[in-house]
Amino acid sequence: MSHQLSELIQGIERGQIIPFLGPGALAGVLDPLNQEPIPADSDSLIMGLNGGRPMSPRLMWEFSRAAMNVELKRGRGAVQRFLDQTYGQRTWTRAPLHEWLRSLAPPYVIDINRDTQLQDSYADQPHTLVRGIARTGGTDYRFRIHHYDGTRYQEVTQEAVVPGLPVLFKPMGSPRPDATYIASDADYVDYLTELMGGFAIPAFLKAYRPGRQYAFLGLRLLRDTERMLLSDITYGSGSPRGWALIPEPTAKERRFCASKDIEIITADILDLLAA
Repeated sequence: MSHQLSELIQGIERGQIIPFLGPGALAGVLDPLNQEPIPADSDSLIMGLNGGRPMSPRLMWEFSRAAMNVELKRGRGAVQRFLDQTYGQRTWTRAPLHEWLRSLAPPYVIDINRDTQLQDSYADQPHTLVRGIARTGGTDYRFRIHHYDGTRYQEVTQEAVVPGLPVLFKPMGSPRPDATYIASDADYVDYLTELMGGFAIPAFLKAYRPGRQYAFLGLRLLRDTERMLLSDITYGSGSPRGWALIPEPTAKERRFCASKDIEIITADILDLLAA
């Protein structure tokens, strides 16, 4: 395992392997005022959305389902306000993984969380930010692109992207520079449909994908949502598609990874950082 982790680290350092971050990437992140962990996985997000209380078993299955329920009862704005307050207004400690990535500054990182830690890691250098959007009129695409010049973000078209800058792809959105999120079932239906059709990824990222490999970090592959995101975002990858750090993979995860040409490494992020 240590040999596999070393090779993975070397590939990320050289920019040959693209980090693909799931909720586990935020392990160890706390609110310094009360030591509460940041809501990152589905269960903690649902509890936060519902004022710290669990919802019915049917809604507890996945955050998008719970968010859809809240949206139908209280409006789409209620879900956005919760995400804004959680990720845009509260202060959090730094994730060990993000501190490590900051030191490496990979040229391309995919992050399906909605927080700003990845953006903070690149705050001292120009970069391109790509975020997903859903249920938005006036455009054929399901993404927005911002250029960061080292001080501020400015929205640009995909034709105006500066070549050679690091690219941060946050398909589920973030609160900065302005709030946009994929959260409810309705959001995911729209976004994933356009992702499969090729309208949720800019052309320059499509051109970059062929033959690339990925390190899936902090990502459990038990739900269809994460599986579809992984499959479509990494379309056209090399062989193997990548490596998934899963400490105790289930039979379902093993079958899925085998079907997608992903090698499982039975380790977690702390093992990676220790290596």
